[in-house]
Amino acid sequence: MFTYLLHRLIQMVIVLFLLSLGTYYLLGLMPGDPVELLITSNPKVKPEDIQRLKKVYGLDQPIYIRYFKWLKQVTLEGDLGFSRTYKKPTSEILKIRIWNTLKLMTLSFLLSLIIAIPIGVYSAIQQYSTFDYFANLMAFLGISVPTFWSGILAILFFSVQLQWFPAGGMFTIGIDSWLDQLKYLILPTVVLSIESISGWSRYIRSSMLEVLHEDYIRTARAKGVSEKKIIFYHAFRNALIPTVTILALSIPGLFSGALITETIFAWPGMGRLLYDSVMGSDYYVAMLCFLSLGFLTLIFNFLADILYAIVDPRIRVLKEST
Repeated sequence: MFTYLLHRLIQMVIVLFLLSLGTYYLLGLMPGDPVELLITSNPKVKPEDIQRLKKVYGLDQPIYIRYFKWLKQVTLEGDLGFSRTYKKPTSEILKIRIWNTLKLMTLSFLLSLIIAIPIGVYSAIQQYSTFDYFANLMAFLGISVPTFWSGILAILFFSVQLQWFPAGGMFTIGIDSWLDQLKYLILPTVVLSIESISGWSRYIRSSMLEVLHEDYIRTARAKGVSEKKIIFYHAFRNALIPTVTILALSIPGLFSGALITETIFAWPGMGRLLYDSVMGSDYYVAMLCFLSLGFLTLIFNFLADILYAIVDPRIRVLKEST
């Protein structure tokens, strides 16, 4: 097991290195570096000043040299760079933004789990019932409607028409209370959860249906085991194995969804930071935002492998033997 985990960690480092290389190269191809912005804002700037500024920013060197200098700066010196947009060290900005996004993501993840699991399990038990048809209809609707559209509808209905929740932001100026912040969290959390609830409930229903038709479930029923024990001990436990992978891999997807949700609700998190940094050609911040998303994807893949071994002893034995 230790050897397997070590191999996975080495693979993660290699993938992260290749991801950073590709992202740096693509961002380097984008127009709008600091010198170009200076020339646009001041056409009278002298050619010698342009050359001097390119040397200061390192733009007179090939892109691969710039990349390895940046890599050394980040990994060996611990310097994440300086944001041109926010006029602050990137580490200071990321610290606040990651925390804000984690608050939104954690609530959304828990809400999605609490709603999706009972719906998926009950739909499978009551297959082809009115509840099952209604749950399927709502799930298809939730998957089909884009996040930006449901976000705008939520603002129009709950903020403009009913005035129950604020349309955007994170807190009311002058009020330092968790209840006040909770009001600002409710709408973005619900909007971000709609797609997850729809997708996860469908997946859990399918997994449960597959397990409920297995021979060992029929055998358990023939032996007189109670239906409650069959559902929650035998069927649900085995249906969790493929579900764990979907849940673990969906978490980075939630961060991507947060980009749109945070932009619509003006929530100062990682998603909005990524959008602002790309639009403002703030390369240091954009690089670290992309790498954070890549790192999260790898970490949750890794966690999915560990959870596999926990919920399915057969996989644990196989990994130990390899």
